[in-house]
Amino acid sequence: MGRNKEFDHEQVLHAATLVFWQKGYEATSMAELLQAMNISRSSMYETFIDKEHLYLQSIEHYKRLGEDKRSRLTNASSAKEGIRAYFQKHIDGAFNPSSPRGCLITNAIAALDAPDEQIREIVQKRFEDLGEAFYQLLQKGQKSGEIAADRDLRTLSYLLLNLNHGINIAAKVDTDRTHAEQMVESVIVML
Repeated sequence: MGRNKEFDHEQVLHAATLVFWQKGYEATSMAELLQAMNISRSSMYETFIDKEHLYLQSIEHYKRLGEDKRSRLTNASSAKEGIRAYFQKHIDGAFNPSSPRGCLITNAIAALDAPDEQIREIVQKRFEDLGEAFYQLLQKGQKSGEIAADRDLRTLSYLLLNLNHGINIAAKVDTDRTHAEQMVESVIVML
């Protein structure tokens, strides 16, 4: 009869997520993961199989952490207010001094040449899903008259998607969140 695992799965997964978020998939070593997760090598392999599977689970964990932010788009009654609320929460996270700067997904996108095809597909889907969430909210805003009828919503959703990832990159080198907030307001005005 095997021993019961003596660790909190979500807590250990969160610790691994933070390491991947800070260092990226390729630069993260198993030794760093084991140290951060505070579990044995055998527990790691029994629970998570290998580094790649752990990374995939970390991305899923990270996505769950961001569901509240995404809900600001899907549950918004106003397109501009939904976009503003989303980016306010996004900026709070990107510039949070107690977590790695930027975004795990953006970091993964920036290093897409490193992970395998399964990781690439998950990251690409996350990228496309956020663009689609922006598009649907803009569509809602266009139907209500909040967004002008002559606006190209696909282009605007792509602009918002890239603004999202641009903030993540900027947060890694610029600690002044005011720049990101001003950029978001400028984009909202032009919608």
